[in-house]
Amino acid sequence: MGIPGLEAAHVWISIPFSIMYVIAIFGNLAILFIVKREPSLHGPMYYFLCMLAVTDLVLSTSILPKMLSIFWFNIREINFSACLTQLYLIHCFIVMESGILVAMAFDRYVAICDPLRHSTILTNPVVTKIGLVVVLRGSMLVLPYVLLARQWPYCRTNIIPHTHCEHMAVVKLACADIHVSSYYGLSVAIFVISMDVLFIAVSYIQILRAIFSLPTKDARLKTFGTCISHLCTILVFYISALFSSLTYRFGQNVALHFHVLIANVYFLVPSMLNPIIYGVRTKQIRNRLLRLFTHKGI
Repeated sequence: MGIPGLEAAHVWISIPFSIMYVIAIFGNLAILFIVKREPSLHGPMYYFLCMLAVTDLVLSTSILPKMLSIFWFNIREINFSACLTQLYLIHCFIVMESGILVAMAFDRYVAICDPLRHSTILTNPVVTKIGLVVVLRGSMLVLPYVLLARQWPYCRTNIIPHTHCEHMAVVKLACADIHVSSYYGLSVAIFVISMDVLFIAVSYIQILRAIFSLPTKDARLKTFGTCISHLCTILVFYISALFSSLTYRFGQNVALHFHVLIANVYFLVPSMLNPIIYGVRTKQIRNRLLRLFTHKGI
């Protein structure tokens, strides 16, 4: 249905979402291009950043094209298999993104707390294994979403009051007891967020202890500066997730169109802001980007 209650404004609403999508696509592609072209950026931190960029590209592309087809051309139909595929990709890559943020926190922990062994601990094979664990965790945890949703009988309405095939919006259409899907989805959300936030918190407690043990203020500020981009990314992702979850769970008196808008903002804003945060805050990426545009201009 797109955004229920705001159908007349769909074309206008599409403008900011289109801008966010364009920024997300070009920003994340720029990150991938710069890291690939610049040998000095071939290290663990930037490999994890590339994983984050790929995740953001898939996540935004899983949602925006279909949403814009609703807004612009009123194409509201979606095949059931395509709907389940979209559901899987969205939730799978959200879990992956959370896992990548944990991996980036571990990279910052090793770089600051044990800098002499950073290159020997986070070798390319280790980074690859961490990436595979992140992918497998997301894939396996979200797979039951689809398997359970596929087995329910659907004999009620086939109208989803949303811009995309969100998990609970789909299974609520089933004419069966969906408590298993509901409880499993909630359990996965609690498990992923609590475990990942715990690991990130422990990493940063150790990082802050190492920073405050440095002898000078300049050294402390310089070291802490290497974590700013990652901290901003964490705040954007988890605050968006928390706000969206609280609105969905406890905002019974909130208008449906507000729920849908918040859900879309949660998926799209981190994908747009992540490349901006790292582009502005990371000196190597910023300088490489400026050199690229200067060269093009000449």
